[in-house]
Amino acid sequence: MQLKTSEFQSLFNDGLNGLAEVFEKHQHELRIAGGAVRDLLSGKRPEDVDFATTATPEEMKCMFQSAGIRMINNKGEKHGTITARLHNENFEVTTLRVDVQTDGRHAEVEFTTDWQKDAERRDLTINSMFLGLDGTLYDYFKGYEDLQNRKVRFVGSAEQRIQEDFLRILRYFRFYGRVALEPDDHESETLAAIRENRRGLAGISGERIWVEVKKMVVGNHADHLLELMYSLDLAQYIGLPPDGNVEEMKRVWQNAKDHSPKPMTILASLLRCPEEVEKMDLRLKVSKEEKTLALFLVKHRRELRKSQDKPDSLKPFTDFIIDSRELDTQSKLCELLKYQGEEKLLAELSRWSIPRFPVSGHDLRKMGVTSGKEIGVTLQKLRDIWKKSHYQMDKDELLSYVKL
Repeated sequence: MQLKTSEFQSLFNDGLNGLAEVFEKHQHELRIAGGAVRDLLSGKRPEDVDFATTATPEEMKCMFQSAGIRMINNKGEKHGTITARLHNENFEVTTLRVDVQTDGRHAEVEFTTDWQKDAERRDLTINSMFLGLDGTLYDYFKGYEDLQNRKVRFVGSAEQRIQEDFLRILRYFRFYGRVALEPDDHESETLAAIRENRRGLAGISGERIWVEVKKMVVGNHADHLLELMYSLDLAQYIGLPPDGNVEEMKRVWQNAKDHSPKPMTILASLLRCPEEVEKMDLRLKVSKEEKTLALFLVKHRRELRKSQDKPDSLKPFTDFIIDSRELDTQSKLCELLKYQGEEKLLAELSRWSIPRFPVSGHDLRKMGVTSGKEIGVTLQKLRDIWKKSHYQMDKDELLSYVKL
């Protein structure tokens, strides 16, 4: 098969053409590898393009030096990756490899010129394909067939692939959400291998786990996949509570899925109390912003709700913003409304502009209020009056309430 799509042709800018010339001159093969091939075959222009080659890192360095091409970031060199900079763009090129030894987290590699052996060490069939720069597809494990049939399969033995890097368990679920049409179309052997090797996830760093989980929980079938992860007993090894509230999560996912929820908005639904947020953070090392959002949702998801008996059902949320001293309160409340399934209020709050409270401490001092404590108390009273007026009262109207 030869790919000739516009997405594929659009990759050939001055940088890639220059890179191709260098490899052709030195008679080393250069192909597009992995996820970029999967995206191109799915009709998408890939965000990142990785390349694979038969040239060793040393050979690449000599080639680039002789062509006057700058190389940056030599950290990947021991794994076979050289990054060349052409026409203000970085190109990562990796020598074909075979795994000599693996410990479930990292692999010791040996370089090879055998394309099939390199494909064999990759995780999923849909990620194991190569694309020549002439558009020729090199597919050793029926990856294209699986992509067309929306199947997610490990290359060769699922057990062997998982034991090479236990993070592949989570990558399986993430790619399932990206590729599969149906929520429950797994192969029983794959699920058995995942269950059998689940404890290996305990040795994977929290940061690597969180990268996979946060992408998965906002993808397709996330409610099914999280429930399945619980039934396979994975939760305790990846920082989620062993008895997470799966029913709440399924309800929240249905509420939020069409409104671009943040990953933590979905994940918080599994957590029953602040202590579970703290435990999750210890394991996953989430960002401060993500942890704050989780604590906010767990605290306010029940009691901070729309007014049932008042025509302005948004008012509890706008009042909360006015009382808050934090800059991101409106954003957090939007996540809360996604969580609660309040679609109409979400649209309203997203458009709402925070009005400026018209009275300051300086205004009160000019009226003769000098005590700091008294100024604070008076400002709060005036703010409450202003809220009741739906933020309509101006400075003079509010100051008329000040009793000297």
